[in-house]
Amino acid sequence: MNIKVFVFHILSVAILGGNQIQEPDQLEQTDLCAQYTCIYGGLVRGDTTKKELAIVFTGGDFADGGMHIAKILRSNDVKASFFFTGDFYRNPQFSEIIQNLVHDKHYLGAHSDKHLLYCDWTKRDSLFVSRDEFISDLEANYREMEKFGIMKNKARLFMPPYEWYNDSISYWTREAGFQLVNFTEGVRTNADYTTPEMSSYVSSDEIWKSIIDYESGSGYGLNGFIMLIHIGTAPERKDKFYFRLEELIHWLTLEGYGFKRIDELILME
Repeated sequence: MNIKVFVFHILSVAILGGNQIQEPDQLEQTDLCAQYTCIYGGLVRGDTTKKELAIVFTGGDFADGGMHIAKILRSNDVKASFFFTGDFYRNPQFSEIIQNLVHDKHYLGAHSDKHLLYCDWTKRDSLFVSRDEFISDLEANYREMEKFGIMKNKARLFMPPYEWYNDSISYWTREAGFQLVNFTEGVRTNADYTTPEMSSYVSSDEIWKSIIDYESGSGYGLNGFIMLIHIGTAPERKDKFYFRLEELIHWLTLEGYGFKRIDELILME
């Protein structure tokens, strides 16, 4: 999490009052939202009739799990998806990890250039960025991706920073020729970044239990799930959930699930 960027945008909205979302009649839904599950125009789940899911990893400041994750995916012949910020792509310390993921044919996508917070946490329709700021930041992210041979037309699915957005962000994303995606709610894997001093801290055992409970208690199980894990976390978190990735893959396989890259789970036109 980029604290400096977060603070800047909080101050901006306090001074400027934030931008309001566009009128609902401007926010027409795509055919994809008729086919899959959408929230605020963002695709959050694939086909619930198939026992398939996508494991996705996001990265911004940390990549401590990168080599381990790549090794586990390779040894289990699983393809996953990775959404990185521009800062992640341009960090020379992460270049080898990115090159390995490209070589292994995982999906690599955009996660914003500077990990901006787009809208208010409580008043979601209050924007912290203008359309021009959003597009400029997104384009900068894709420029960094191109340095690794990741071209726009092969990476049209975009995951927003903080996994937080509203209708306007989804609309602007579609205007730019991309489609916003987000994780499927119901399990706690997205909380694997939390550290013990946080009131929201979730241990790896709790994360694991949430997966088991949801799979057995939901009518569709984990069908079509977009399961988010972080490629790295702050050093204060010693209990790294990515060390349970192989256990997770084996358990899901025994439960009959297949693994898809997100662009295979969510089929674009």
